[in-house]
Amino acid sequence: MATTPRTAIVTGAARGIGAATAKRLAADGHAVAVLDLDEAACAETVDAITAAGGKAIAVGVDVSKADQVAAAVTRVADELGAPTILINNAGITRDNLIFKMTEEDWDSVMGVHLRGAFLMTKAAQAYMTQEKFGRIVNLSSTSALGNRGQVNYSAAKAGIQGFTKTLAIELGRFGVTANAIAPGFIQTEMTKATAERIGVPFDDFIAFSAKEIPVQRVGQPEDIAATVSFLTSDEAGFVSGQVIYVAGGPKD
Repeated sequence: MATTPRTAIVTGAARGIGAATAKRLAADGHAVAVLDLDEAACAETVDAITAAGGKAIAVGVDVSKADQVAAAVTRVADELGAPTILINNAGITRDNLIFKMTEEDWDSVMGVHLRGAFLMTKAAQAYMTQEKFGRIVNLSSTSALGNRGQVNYSAAKAGIQGFTKTLAIELGRFGVTANAIAPGFIQTEMTKATAERIGVPFDDFIAFSAKEIPVQRVGQPEDIAATVSFLTSDEAGFVSGQVIYVAGGPKD
């Protein structure tokens, strides 16, 4: 796949899908800014990239804070060059049934997922439109279709899809594409936390989930990273405004 080396930003890249994505983009030849709430937590991802011969920096940022986002994106541009690839992956869960859900649970999830994606994209698109090239990939979820105990997360992930489609319409004329990936069950610390929340051993949770998936396995972070790799490539310039369900089978 033809890929021109560029500067990429991956949020929530200290672990899980974000870490796998950062490593994959570095392997594709890009310089990668590894962003997460705790800059020190990014060290493992950065070290893995540099050990493999890639270029990466760690940047601590709360994506829901406009001043921190502005400072982070400016730092990336100064140290690595104009960021023209953005992966909005940062996310949290605050699961509960609606009658138990607090306003703080709602606001914190909306803040990281939706406000975070908005702030990061607004900051990065300034460089993309100037460069006349951009690739934005936003992480949605199959939970966007509805998931018990996740009214906040489901609403945020559905919102990401509308956000993505509108970005594609607004930014397309500048050579910028915007797409969303909606993962199904991916084996990460976040899904492990879900298993703990419902009181099921993680291995049992994985085995049960795999039986419900047509390809008979759960997803790995690398499955998402591979899809990101395509969507951020030079060759994906005619794919925009799409929501791709990477879930081992069809989703409605």
